[in-house]
Amino acid sequence: MLKPLVLSAFSLTSAFSMPPSALRETLRATGALPAHVAGSFEEIAACHITPDDDYLVFDRRGHAVYRVAQNGAGGARKLLQIGVEPGRILSPIAFASHPDGSFIVADAPGGQERIQIFSYLGASLGGFWLPVKSVPRVTLGDLVLSGVGSVDYTSRTILVSQPDVTGALITEYAADGRTLRTFGNLRNTGHEGDHDLHLALNGGLPLAIPGGGFYYIFIAGVPAFRKYDAEGTLLFERHIEGLEIDPHLRAMPTTWPRRKTRAGVFPLVPSTVRTAAVDAAGSLWISLALPHTYVYDADGDKRRVIQFRGAGILSPSDLFFTKTGRLIVAPGCYSF
Repeated sequence: MLKPLVLSAFSLTSAFSMPPSALRETLRATGALPAHVAGSFEEIAACHITPDDDYLVFDRRGHAVYRVAQNGAGGARKLLQIGVEPGRILSPIAFASHPDGSFIVADAPGGQERIQIFSYLGASLGGFWLPVKSVPRVTLGDLVLSGVGSVDYTSRTILVSQPDVTGALITEYAADGRTLRTFGNLRNTGHEGDHDLHLALNGGLPLAIPGGGFYYIFIAGVPAFRKYDAEGTLLFERHIEGLEIDPHLRAMPTTWPRRKTRAGVFPLVPSTVRTAAVDAAGSLWISLALPHTYVYDADGDKRRVIQFRGAGILSPSDLFFTKTGRLIVAPGCYSF
């Protein structure tokens, strides 16, 4: 196995000084979780790094979180077991971590959404049930991306996209479940007459920016993102555009059929975006449903168009930036 390579500051940021036409490039993995270990998981939905440099693997389909040494020695050690009880997880939907090693898992036992906080050693640090169920509105295959399927974690607060519950794009919760604030006006969609569809087209991923501020990525309908300052004031909005996404935009429907879900009958809108992350420079990395990732600098200008290659072309389910500048991509825990 190739050893993980620490990317230099130049390799990660040099493209940000390029002219407006974004650099198209292929990044090839410099390392990965050993195949015999990776194959022991049912679905590696996220792969982060602990403060002592182990992998923290979120196995969504296996209802578990594991710690694994980067060389695979000792195999995978399960931190969280399946279960409804506090400190266990059932039907997990989303995962997010903080550089201090703490992480959150959002799950939905019996359809009731819950967020729990854990240390990277496996200890439970608290959690709470959401008082109102979010309706599953935006999907990627069989995965629900809206509601608690879209969370971020700052170690002090938890960000959730719940426009159907709060009427705002971003809801910020304290660790004990108190609602601290909501911000972000819903965008115009042209479907305001269909309340459910309007809400689905406002679903998105909220992300905290290192040093302050937030991004919100609209994940369905016309792809776009907004940037907010630390007070929640809108700074700008940008459409996500490019040759790679044009065929998807041309094929975008104007009507969406309603389907029966556990919460009722609603229009389920397919996602344009798979995942997103923010690097140390405040640049936004957006991985599309197609196997391309767009990188926007802190001013909202697109600077790079990337395809990731591991054993083949990757469609990232999660992006994680380490403190040393490496990028870890799931599935596979590939290092770039």
